[in-house]
Amino acid sequence: MTLIGHEAAWREWRDALTGPKMHHAWLLAGKSGLGKMQFALAAARELVAQQGGQLTAPGKLHPDIHILTHLPKDDKEERKRDEGKPYELKRNISVGQIRAMQSRLTTRPTMGAHRAIIIDPADDMEKGASNALLKSLEEPPKGTFFLLVAHRPARLLPTIRSRCRTLRFPILSDHELGQLLRQEAAEVDEATRAAAIIAASGSPGAALDFVSQDLGQLNAIMQRIARDGDADFSLRGQLADAIGARPDRARVQAALDLARSVIAEMAKASPKRHIPVVVSAHAELVKLTGQAPTYNFDAGLLVMEIGGLLASAAVTSDRSHV
Repeated sequence: MTLIGHEAAWREWRDALTGPKMHHAWLLAGKSGLGKMQFALAAARELVAQQGGQLTAPGKLHPDIHILTHLPKDDKEERKRDEGKPYELKRNISVGQIRAMQSRLTTRPTMGAHRAIIIDPADDMEKGASNALLKSLEEPPKGTFFLLVAHRPARLLPTIRSRCRTLRFPILSDHELGQLLRQEAAEVDEATRAAAIIAASGSPGAALDFVSQDLGQLNAIMQRIARDGDADFSLRGQLADAIGARPDRARVQAALDLARSVIAEMAKASPKRHIPVVVSAHAELVKLTGQAPTYNFDAGLLVMEIGGLLASAAVTSDRSHV
């Protein structure tokens, strides 16, 4: 994917990289789908190449770049990963992962003077992992730099945030999203492209997910629920069918993001007296989105919850049947 909107972040990073003293911890903050992880990898490669460090071939992870992210859910899912099959992930980055990383920090970097630790997403660390990481941020080993990717920085401990220099990644304009989709998804028709731009709310990753996961049907059903309500629950049934009986985490997340975008668009056109209802529904969807990665929701019940919140925001809905 062509990365757009990173120019300011690169300027700040490179100014620091060539400055007298590089900060040891960086928080890459912005909504999901803005390419923060791609930035982190590219920035880490620049970092480890400094002061005589050698680079590996493109596409091969450098031995002085360490990535902590979600591991496979269990041994069965780990085998699937090793076989190149789709696999389920654990819901959090564990304290064990942080401690394993810290044990490696007792040695010198392998190929140069610098080492980069990328945590993606840092806001999915469990409490013990956050507390363990804090110790490394307070007393960073010489030559070690941390890049924390965060979609929801407020979920991080304030003490972690205070020890990081923040790089903020802006959302894209509708025009920029349109250019991206024409480049990366040229086969998509104009109507789907327009719906993807609205649903993405400035996130290129969300826009590409919309077209790749064929979310057009979901979008149409959600729009109907948000416009007309769903007194007989029939539209919620259609929504469940469209999401699928066993959606993976990515599809559930995409559905939640889409529902939030639908509600956000409603707020722009709703009469003033109805705004509090729309805002309340959006707040509940934000809360549900935050809970989804860490709670074992039944997919069917989650879909009904999403549909119910959309119906509750409908101007024409009968409040007793939402």
